[in-house]
Amino acid sequence: MRRILIIGAGRSASSLIRYLLSKSESERLHIIVADLSLALAERKTESHPNATPLALNIFEIEERKAAIENSSIVISMLPAYLHMEIAKDCLEFKKHLVTASYISDAMQALDEEAKKNNLIFMNEIGLDPGIDHMSAMKVIDEIREKGGKMLLFESFCGGLVAPESDNNLWNYKFTWAPRNVVLAGQGGAAKFIQEGTYKYIPYCTLFRRTEFLEVEGYGKFEAYSNRDSLKYRSVYGLDDILTLYRGTIRRVGFSKAWNMFVQLGMTDDSYSMEDSDEMSYRQFTNSFLPYHPTDSVEIKMRLILKIDQDDIMWDKLLELDLFNPDKKVNLPNATPAQILEKILSDSWTLEPDDKDMIVMYHKFGYELNGDKRQIDSKMVCIGEDQTYTAMAKTVGLPVAIATLLILNGKITTPGVQLPIKKEVYLPILEELESYGVVFYEQNMPYFGYNPDLF
Repeated sequence: MRRILIIGAGRSASSLIRYLLSKSESERLHIIVADLSLALAERKTESHPNATPLALNIFEIEERKAAIENSSIVISMLPAYLHMEIAKDCLEFKKHLVTASYISDAMQALDEEAKKNNLIFMNEIGLDPGIDHMSAMKVIDEIREKGGKMLLFESFCGGLVAPESDNNLWNYKFTWAPRNVVLAGQGGAAKFIQEGTYKYIPYCTLFRRTEFLEVEGYGKFEAYSNRDSLKYRSVYGLDDILTLYRGTIRRVGFSKAWNMFVQLGMTDDSYSMEDSDEMSYRQFTNSFLPYHPTDSVEIKMRLILKIDQDDIMWDKLLELDLFNPDKKVNLPNATPAQILEKILSDSWTLEPDDKDMIVMYHKFGYELNGDKRQIDSKMVCIGEDQTYTAMAKTVGLPVAIATLLILNGKITTPGVQLPIKKEVYLPILEELESYGVVFYEQNMPYFGYNPDLF
């Protein structure tokens, strides 16, 4: 039996584990699911005869090395900052490695040694990054093979709540790490290129600069710009492209409402608030408003944000219970962002019967035989339940499929890499379709831009 070691049995690992267990007989696999929590590993393996749950503290060096040495290939589903020790052990024991995380500088530095040892260190093979790379490169390569020249590439992705579970005014619930949602867009201006001109959007205006998208059967969405849209320009071979933009998808109206928190300062993570553990939700809200001897917190909030009493923005704030004097924050030395996350989690946590939804949308503008053309490619995936979510499916399945392709010698290019080669993306995208992760491509009139407006 070929031994696949999965380190980390969190939410994103459920579909990954189920896929590999379903292939374990035909592919002669034994799956070792290692986690700090043995109980969690046991739940994920479900007493399967071809699986072994393992309690593993990765900071216990001998335990970690033994687990890696005894495996045929390693999958790390740990947070990205914990991958490096795993990667170094994989080099030591000559094991392939698969992760869904962005390639860090430290990981990239292992490329030469991985190649020397004919090892594949496959990264960015989840959803975003992952499926976005593969689905984009498939169309870009097809356009180039026809002799086309890329003019425009826009790519959008979002983790959302499924329509049947969408029952709040924000049309949003946390389907993944809430902290990442609260801190989205911080750390520098969003940067992209439009008609050959570099564009920048500072955080203070990020959520008021959105693009609208229509997905048949699911309605209208909006997208705000990712922080660095140009990161993959060279990786995709798009150095000469006129327009390159990547964004995050939300339902229409979310960004305008979220901007209220940004303008108040509630998303700031740079300082701690005094007495935050004893603070009420109402006191937290009032902390960002000017003093007034007679006006209530509600009146001050409406005045500073210029919200009329009958504005839907006001109803959205009321829905979050921001003005409740009885609810306590109960977080010592918390930052505004941490407190806001706690408050939002009260309203935006998925209920047991809720389902999540992933939406991905690419636009490809190109010139062929003197004509400007466009292809729009769209994918929607709905989760099954709270264990096999759309997020777990779209993150875990590409990891699992890539792992098996590496084991079976179908992916052979060594080194630290992301999934932009045909030997990687073609078989993975084809198999993903059998699991309902399907991209629908549509020929469109070229959207382009009016150069006079730039």
